[in-house]
Amino acid sequence: MKKLQVLGPGCPKCIELAKRTDEAAKASGLDYELEKVSELNKIMSFGVFMTPALVVDGEVKVVGKLPSVEEIKKMIG
Repeated sequence: MKKLQVLGPGCPKCIELAKRTDEAAKASGLDYELEKVSELNKIMSFGVFMTPALVVDGEVKVVGKLPSVEEIKKMIG
């Protein structure tokens, strides 16, 4: 099972990243868990200081931008 985490305080871009990540994972047929991380200390523990960010199985894949669904598919694939 893939662990997908969207890091961000809940801003519109963070919400959109979570939506796109969910869509990409479903389209890829993955067995996954999507977690939204909004606690600042947890976000910073990943070494992330700009949001939104996407973490796949503990590895930060994107920081500070909103990738397309197709780009996310490649990151989580």
